[in-house]
Amino acid sequence: MKVLDSSKKNFGKLLDNLLLQRKRKVQSSFVSVTNIIKDVKKNGDKALLKYEKKFNKNSVIKPSSNQIQKSIQSLNSIVKQSIDTAYNRIYKFHSLQKFKNISYTDKFKNKLEYKYLPLESVAIYVPGSTASYPSSVLMNAIPAIVAGVKRIVMINPGYKGKQNPAVLYAAKKCKIKEIYSIGGPSAIAAVSYGTKKIKKVNKIVGPGNAYVAAAKKEVFGDVGIEGMTAGPSEVTIVCDKHSNPEWVASDLIGQAEHDDLAQCILISKDKNLLNKVRTEIIKQLKEIPRETIAKRSLQNNGILMHVNSDKKIIDIVNKIAPEHLELNVKNYKSIVSKIKNSGSICLGKYAIMAMTDYNVGSNHVLPTNGSAKYSSGISVNEFYKRISYINLSKKGIESLGPSVITLANYEGLVGHAQSVLKRIRRK
Repeated sequence: MKVLDSSKKNFGKLLDNLLLQRKRKVQSSFVSVTNIIKDVKKNGDKALLKYEKKFNKNSVIKPSSNQIQKSIQSLNSIVKQSIDTAYNRIYKFHSLQKFKNISYTDKFKNKLEYKYLPLESVAIYVPGSTASYPSSVLMNAIPAIVAGVKRIVMINPGYKGKQNPAVLYAAKKCKIKEIYSIGGPSAIAAVSYGTKKIKKVNKIVGPGNAYVAAAKKEVFGDVGIEGMTAGPSEVTIVCDKHSNPEWVASDLIGQAEHDDLAQCILISKDKNLLNKVRTEIIKQLKEIPRETIAKRSLQNNGILMHVNSDKKIIDIVNKIAPEHLELNVKNYKSIVSKIKNSGSICLGKYAIMAMTDYNVGSNHVLPTNGSAKYSSGISVNEFYKRISYINLSKKGIESLGPSVITLANYEGLVGHAQSVLKRIRRK
């Protein structure tokens, strides 16, 4: 992992360069993604199947109900119970996010309303193939269910014609009827533009690798996406002399095992702790099946930072704007209110990213790559449209109209002014 010291003169420049290098790696996926999208847009299911065979060794775009049922039956009952627990907690927390419509009548009896309407259709992208995430099904589908979306489509890459039984069980729990065994940029293109087998949707949400993130950006405008970059994953951990180096190392590894491009950053005022964590990482990496992925992530994108003041720590965290932030420090209450840029913030030594990824109840689809500076994680709000309704009375247009006519004429929009003038009572 790279080591930075905030007391050095070139610290700020080095940090900026490291963050930029990773950002460029994520964005470098765009060229090949564009060609895949064009191919699927033009050739539909034929192109989609070609990419499935190439990348996922898969020749089944839509699994049958019988295949899905058989797969679910093979799932361990304890895993099912864990998914049920997560479903209930996520549903409970997100059901509190519902919005109230606004209705306002002024003194002229003009009525203004602002109503929340659920989107008609969404596709949720659930990463898959060699790894599968039933938790991502819940995190994407439940807010859509709470909002009232009628058509929820799941796109999830299988491997050699098979999808993960836990993913399928989570989809069944969410009452998802349209399930497609597709993934990557070609899947994004299919639900954006439609094929003979797949009807297009209004919006796509969900985390994915760099290619999926690039594809979603490419189709934006033809279809909606989240107002953020969702993936590859990130964690920044702030720790102190009271932190347990064994625990902190496991938190970093837990994030690094997601993806080669995952980014893990550790910040502390205690140099000794940083060294202990580094030693623990080397030891613990050998204990996980995804050692190779985690190791590449930590070597290429990981940063250990010695920072000598709380103020600098706050400034650095706000600059990084991490997806996940863990404040594993004794005095987190004194700094948390000053941190403005993060997808989610875990407070104290027991609140950790791994828990929020599953069943705490908050959402794990969060802004990455610095997009936490201007956007938020998935919520019920993501699945609403908001429409204004305006009903003007005769008295209303006659009272407010002259002011509108003045402004319209000032802006050179005479047609606007005439449109109002024709409705005002002649005197």
